[in-house]
Amino acid sequence: MESLKESINSQKLPSHIAIIMDGNGRWAKEKGQDRLYGHFHGVESVRTIVEGCAELGIGYLTLYAFSTENWDRPEQEVTGLMELLVETIRKEVDTLNKNNIRLHVIGNMEMLPAYAQNELNEALSLTAKNTGLNLVMALSYSSRWEMVNAVKNIAIDVKNGKVDPQSITQETLQQYLCTSNFPDPELMIRTSGEYRISNFLLYQLAYAELYFTPVRWPDFSKENLYEAIIDFQNRERRFGKTSAQIEQENGDADQLVSR
Repeated sequence: MESLKESINSQKLPSHIAIIMDGNGRWAKEKGQDRLYGHFHGVESVRTIVEGCAELGIGYLTLYAFSTENWDRPEQEVTGLMELLVETIRKEVDTLNKNNIRLHVIGNMEMLPAYAQNELNEALSLTAKNTGLNLVMALSYSSRWEMVNAVKNIAIDVKNGKVDPQSITQETLQQYLCTSNFPDPELMIRTSGEYRISNFLLYQLAYAELYFTPVRWPDFSKENLYEAIIDFQNRERRFGKTSAQIEQENGDADQLVSR
């Protein structure tokens, strides 16, 4: 694992990593256990990956923890997930503060039970002054909900004369998204072998590098994280330009640095 970590170029780290933490239920089923058993062990992977990103100096880590579609799962599983969420937050706040990690939440928090909202709001307040890794939890979140909500709020501001519809740009829309205070993810990781984005940060992932792994989330380790980052660093990010243009820009940048 150390050799993999040493292979990472610290000058080319993704500023923001987003992860779809998939496979808890299938991992549990393969072990003859119920789905909550998988979610419980998935929390251990969250701790591991948060620690790994903090150690590397990643600025932002967004974890897709609970989608709006997940409310349609069996009531017992949803209740268990909410209780696990609250219990985990209570246990982890001290560790977050110790490691200078700031917690953020995106999503429709109003759909969460009152006790979960209270715990989250307290954790957000207690970690608000931290300046290290920004840990963003996507809870009761879906990208289509986010975009519809953004359009509604833009429409309200247009109606109230706060926004000129002729001046609306991409930057305007971004200001109304849940992620307005964060840079767009540069690397998106999905575990458990699925090749879908599943209504996750659809606007923000426009130019992200997508990395899919068959590893179930409870088995996802720092080594797997390092592999994903190394894969990211071996890709050429062109943003619509040609390879020749990117090489020229990199050459110009190197010349400026050497002067």
